[in-house]
Amino acid sequence: MADQSGTTIDLLIVGGGINGAGIARDAAGRGLSVLLVEQDDLAGHTSSASTKLIHGGLRYLEYGEFRLVREALIERERLLAMAPHIIWPLSFVLPQTRSPRPAWMVRLGLFLYDHLGGRIRLPGTRTIRLDRSPFGAGLSARGGKAFVYSDCWVEDSRLVVLNALDAAERGARIETRMRLLDARRDGEGWRATIEAEGGRTRVVRARILVNAGGPWVADVIARAQGSRADRGVRLVKGSHIVVPRLYDGDHAFMLQNDDRRIVFAIPYEGAFTLVGTTDEPWTTAPGKATIGAAETRYLLDTINRYFTRNTAERDIVWSYAGIRPLYDDHAADASAVTRDYVLDLDTGPAGAGLPPMLNIFGGKITTYRKLAEHALHELASFLPPTGGGWTAGAPLPGGNMAEGDFERFLRTLVAERPSLPPALLRRLARAYGTRVRVMLGEARHVADLGPDLGGGLHRIEVDYLVLVEWARTAEDILYRRSKLGLHVPAGTAERLADYLAAR
Repeated sequence: MADQSGTTIDLLIVGGGINGAGIARDAAGRGLSVLLVEQDDLAGHTSSASTKLIHGGLRYLEYGEFRLVREALIERERLLAMAPHIIWPLSFVLPQTRSPRPAWMVRLGLFLYDHLGGRIRLPGTRTIRLDRSPFGAGLSARGGKAFVYSDCWVEDSRLVVLNALDAAERGARIETRMRLLDARRDGEGWRATIEAEGGRTRVVRARILVNAGGPWVADVIARAQGSRADRGVRLVKGSHIVVPRLYDGDHAFMLQNDDRRIVFAIPYEGAFTLVGTTDEPWTTAPGKATIGAAETRYLLDTINRYFTRNTAERDIVWSYAGIRPLYDDHAADASAVTRDYVLDLDTGPAGAGLPPMLNIFGGKITTYRKLAEHALHELASFLPPTGGGWTAGAPLPGGNMAEGDFERFLRTLVAERPSLPPALLRRLARAYGTRVRVMLGEARHVADLGPDLGGGLHRIEVDYLVLVEWARTAEDILYRRSKLGLHVPAGTAERLADYLAAR
């Protein structure tokens, strides 16, 4: 890697969210030397605070975002094939009983949604009567029609980690709890100073600086001396709540409000329903985001209008919020700001030909792989010759299952290790896919897994997450590498923190 010795790497990537991890993976797979630095944990902010969907963005059609929707729909099928352990199909019920949009308009949008992206694996839209279908169970208004369409669920923070893991296995260096202090152009490249959590600093040299800072994109630009700052970022907070399960079934709901905004209600971790999201302008410096009182009331009012079960603030078991770094297209309404991405290549004043800095604005989880391809295309003339795009057909770690059939893989795993609890094996298979065998090693019985730190989180899994997946804290493990924090008994976080400190 690059340091004071003068060695120069190809790419220094700042930011360990989905865009930074995706670019690192693509670049490393092309044989380029890569260092990615992240000031906190991988997916520590926006990329773990999504609605957990791989989707085309049905509502973006209303804003004329046809290119974005088409690209996202194509990527939806690709990602489903790449990571069937953390991505799976999900049916969405769109009731018309309280819709501010006429049924013909919604059906036209869904027709486009079915056909824009060359749908292959997912079923097309169908129309149902809510009073004659189990999809209507739990709704306060069972009359009228609804549309049922398909998208996909994703374990968002695990998607980031798996991209980083694949990048590392292809030669990239991934360093968390490491932040960029400053950078300046020096000769034919960049000279950057980075700082570890304890205050130790070092200098790295790179041909190209990639700014995947997410909400901190403007901050990274400010730390790069002489960089251009004529692109604007608009920060929008999106918040979610998790409540006890609102209805039976494995389907989700897309709920339409009178203000024309939509809210999803999605089955979550077996016992819960995930509800979100909001769109609130974020006007201060980026940082840790939390849900506000008005957002909480908005989400509760929405689900209480649609479902028979009354839900109060005291019923909320968890909430989270993230800041989306959207490209500022000057839309008046935060909900209408484009979710498309913009790649801003800065080579200094016109004709200067200075070492490049690539700033990434916007983007969404579904299109991260394509964004990475576009980024490498933009930078190709500044890099040694490499092969072209390769990620479209390449499974992510753990995703190499026969025909992408998760249930078949799980049956094989249970047969291989009959003495381990099937429920535990299902959870581990969902998290690690075929890599679960690496994580478990020779373990065949519960006693082989080491002490249970709480709720089925054994020492063998914690050690794997620390050694292989960059986990450092109890929060990293309980809320990003997994969602066990919603299930484990009281005291688990403290026991886990003590164990990590002792390691």
